[in-house]
Amino acid sequence: AFVDLYNDKLIYKDKRLGHWDPAFQSALSDLEVDMIEVKGNLWHFKYPLTKPVPGYDKDHIVVATTRPETMLGDTAVAVHPEDERYAALIKAKATVRLPLVGREIPIIADEYSDPKKGSGAVKITPAHDFNDYEVYKRHPAIGLVNIFDAKAQLNENAPEKYRGLDRFVARKKVVEDLEALGLVDKIEPTVHAVPHAQRGNAVVEPWLTEQWYVNAGELAKKAIAAVETGKTAFVPKNWEKTYFEWMRNIQPWCISRQLWWGHQIPAWYGPDGKVFVADSEEAAYAAARKHYASSPSPLVGEGKGGGDRRTSAVGIPPTPNPSPRGGGGLALKRDEDVLDTWFSSALWPFSTLGWPEQTKELKRYYPNSVLVTAYDIIFFWVARMMMMGTHFMKEVPFHEVYIHALVLDAKGQKMSKTKGNVLDPLGVIEEYGADALRFTLAAMAAQGRNIRISEQRIEGYRNFATKLWNAARFAEMNECVRQKRFDPKRAKMTLNRWIAGEVERTAAAVTAGIEAYKFNEAATAVYEFTWGTFCDWYLELAKPILVGTDEASKAETRATTAWALDQILKLLHPFMPFITEELWARLVEVGVERENLLCLSAWPKLSGLANAEADEEIGWLVKLVSEVRSVRSEMNVPGGAKISLVLVGAGAAERTRAERHEETIERLARLDSISFAKAPPKGAAQIVLGQMTAALPLADIIDMGAERARLEREVEKCKAEIKKVDAKLANESFVAKAPPEVVEENRERRADFEETLKKLQAALKRLDAAT
Repeated sequence: AFVDLYNDKLIYKDKRLGHWDPAFQSALSDLEVDMIEVKGNLWHFKYPLTKPVPGYDKDHIVVATTRPETMLGDTAVAVHPEDERYAALIKAKATVRLPLVGREIPIIADEYSDPKKGSGAVKITPAHDFNDYEVYKRHPAIGLVNIFDAKAQLNENAPEKYRGLDRFVARKKVVEDLEALGLVDKIEPTVHAVPHAQRGNAVVEPWLTEQWYVNAGELAKKAIAAVETGKTAFVPKNWEKTYFEWMRNIQPWCISRQLWWGHQIPAWYGPDGKVFVADSEEAAYAAARKHYASSPSPLVGEGKGGGDRRTSAVGIPPTPNPSPRGGGGLALKRDEDVLDTWFSSALWPFSTLGWPEQTKELKRYYPNSVLVTAYDIIFFWVARMMMMGTHFMKEVPFHEVYIHALVLDAKGQKMSKTKGNVLDPLGVIEEYGADALRFTLAAMAAQGRNIRISEQRIEGYRNFATKLWNAARFAEMNECVRQKRFDPKRAKMTLNRWIAGEVERTAAAVTAGIEAYKFNEAATAVYEFTWGTFCDWYLELAKPILVGTDEASKAETRATTAWALDQILKLLHPFMPFITEELWARLVEVGVERENLLCLSAWPKLSGLANAEADEEIGWLVKLVSEVRSVRSEMNVPGGAKISLVLVGAGAAERTRAERHEETIERLARLDSISFAKAPPKGAAQIVLGQMTAALPLADIIDMGAERARLEREVEKCKAEIKKVDAKLANESFVAKAPPEVVEENRERRADFEETLKKLQAALKRLDAAT
């Protein structure tokens, strides 16, 4: 890949300003550098004019810097061409004497200087600042002076008294010396962004070095077009904007590193510095012999390519170090640098399949279908793979890129060993099981939001696994075994027709969620159906049938239960593979073992099972019991208290349903009777259900006055909490300075209080209606 890109003139060597890690002694790409805000100072220094300038009433010009040590490498002072304060200096082509150094440097007009900031004059140190380097490219006559060596110590281009000092030691010394000369105008505390290496956290220096670069701008063109035309799509789609913004403004990619973390660069240097790029040493020598056969014989030792390429801007030629090899007196030296590891990672989608050979695996599996990754390596990896894939394979490496969330702790903070907030996955699995952890992550994986994981959530989904296991045991104890020829469409009982329709709707919701990469929606759909619809309602409603004497109804319900449980296992399998596979093997067909593993069974594709009549009847029953339970809870009705239910305004259909399910309603809602009336009795809490009202006489069960007082206290308490949270969120300073996770936590607390308030107010409303 390197050789091909080099031959296509897409890889080249260049001497330019780049990020340098003085601790690891290596170049870095832009993506390997984090800008971290630190507290520091802004020093304002006086640079004396070399001679008075007519029309300018001072003998100096003030510049400001956060890095005083770099002033030893200044080559100019820049002012804005339209800044009237310095018009005379520009016209006179004035110069200043660089303090501590004595070098005469020009005052230049350049729009980089902002008249509104500080004095409007800026020092230009092109060998140690990226913006200053751009100024140098517009004014090359000012030159470059590199004052640092590879360890960020002052080199021979600095005055002798500073040579060998560490940059931060030199900083203090420079300030002390300028203060002694009376050239410090003022010092202001400031907070500014300082570049740090992601690995090692060393403060990074912009440093002039010769490195290998990839023409990323050219490679990015096809990669951009692939996403623009829909060949590759991001999920969620908003990440495409992030991808485009970076790709359309991409800079040359520095791919050489001085630490041996990657593949050694396949380049060899002749004694005169001529470079030979080849995929083997033999090929490099062959090319070199051919080249030198038609050229004057090089003088060994005069080269510049065989030694240290990290040279100063004003300074020392590299030291050649050829190794005799290849015969005929010709000696080539292998480039000592290695490739950025992301270069080889960018080739992953096809290099792992045998490329450059046209293997059957490459033909079968390239392009891949989907890449699943986090947003923090879109630039590092996704974009690189897109560039390399569209260049070498003439095809995108994958059709979809699913950007998943980051996993944070319960407070929304990144997990860190230093903070001690890391959840060890192996420990969590030992405590709660792999299925519980896996389901937790899926259930919380909402697109565009990070996952705030806690042991309480994992424990809750462990309990869900227990619920599923107990439901399977219940089915087994009640002889609910799978019937091979069972067809849910032929079910006659209302309850069984209803659950079949619910299974169909759940399967559709889970399938849609998975296909759209909305895993939280898919997980929530199967969770709510399994725990709520199937366990809490269907099995409860089926119990009287399973212990009854109607053998036909019993047989149909057993078969329906086993069938529904099978579909649950299939739908849950992507999220909880272990428990579902175990239950699949245990819940056998009548008299025979399973024919295959659950993971090899067909995904549910159901249709035509929904029944409007069954949905309406069982839906009515579920809603009635749920509302009665809510009232009991909201109004503090003792759990053991049996109360009566009065149905007001019930039509013929409601009467029939109430009478048909009377025993079930009384059992599930803890009632002692159900009656009908034209008006609600006095002291009754009321529930509106369509045209009918369900009334619960509570005057003899609870103290209505005391209950009203309790509810009013809770309402006021809730309102006070909401007011406190609102005050915080309305404080711009709090929102701006507080950690994002704290702000989000307050928003969530407000939402919880709001929900509680609605329930309390509904309970008060019912109480008012009762009195």
